[in-house]
Amino acid sequence: MKNSLLLTLIATFLLGCNTAKTVETPAKVDNTTAKSAAATASSNLSTAPSTDDADAQKILGSYVGPFGDNKITLLITKVAGNSVSGRSIVGGNDRPFDGTYSVENAVYSVVANEPGDHKDDGIFKFSLSSADPKEVKGTWKANDSKRPEKSYNLERRKFEYKPNVGNWPQASTRSLKTAEVENLSKSELEFMRNEIFARHGYCFNKKDLRQQFENEDWYVPNTVDIKGYLTDIEKKNIVLIKRYEKYAEDYGDEYGR
Repeated sequence: MKNSLLLTLIATFLLGCNTAKTVETPAKVDNTTAKSAAATASSNLSTAPSTDDADAQKILGSYVGPFGDNKITLLITKVAGNSVSGRSIVGGNDRPFDGTYSVENAVYSVVANEPGDHKDDGIFKFSLSSADPKEVKGTWKANDSKRPEKSYNLERRKFEYKPNVGNWPQASTRSLKTAEVENLSKSELEFMRNEIFARHGYCFNKKDLRQQFENEDWYVPNTVDIKGYLTDIEKKNIVLIKRYEKYAEDYGDEYGR
C-alpha cells in the first residue's frame, strides 16, 4: 500500500515537471518575435521622413533680385533639423552661410551668418513660406557696424544657361568670322566677350561690368568661377575677340576703320 502511494506521488511530480518545461518553450519564442518586431518598427521610424522635413525641403532653391546697387542670388542648399545652409552670390563674391530657422504657420524665419573672414560678410535674416515659396523677404547687416543694413525682396528663380540671349548671341552659338569683329570698337568687343561669361551666370567683380548686365532680365548671377563651363565654340571666339581687342587698343580708329 505504501509502495503504491509512493509510486503515485513520484509519477505526479514527474508529470508536473514535464508540463512546466512544455510551457516555457513557446514563451521564449514569443519573446524573441516581439523583440524582432519592435526592432523593425524602430528601424522604420528612424528612416521615415517627418512631415516637417518634407515641408522644409520645399524652401530649397535660388532666389534672385535687387540688393542695393547690385543683383543678388541667394541659394538655400540644405535644410536639416533646425539648421539651414546656402550661398550668396553678389558683387563678385560667392559666400557660404549657415544658420538656424524657426517655423510658425508654415512660414520659415531664418537667421544665417557668413563666415566673417571677408570684409563684405554679414548676417542674413529672411523669411519665406513653404506653402508657396515664391519669394524671400529680409535684411542683411554687415559685420562692420558702420555699414547700413540692406533690405531685399527676392523672387524664386532658377539659373539656366541660354546661349541665344544677349546682343551678340552668335558668340555662343557658332564660330565668329573675322569680318564680324574687325570693325568693332574696343568697348564693343569687351562687351561681346563678357556677354559670353554673363550667359553662364558669371558674377562680375568689376562694377561697370556688373551694371552692364544686371539690368538684363536674362542675367542671373550664379558663379564666380567660369572654368569648366565655357563651350569649345565660346573658347575659340574669346581668343578671336581678345585678339581684336588688342588691335583696337593699340591702333584705335586707325585699325580696320
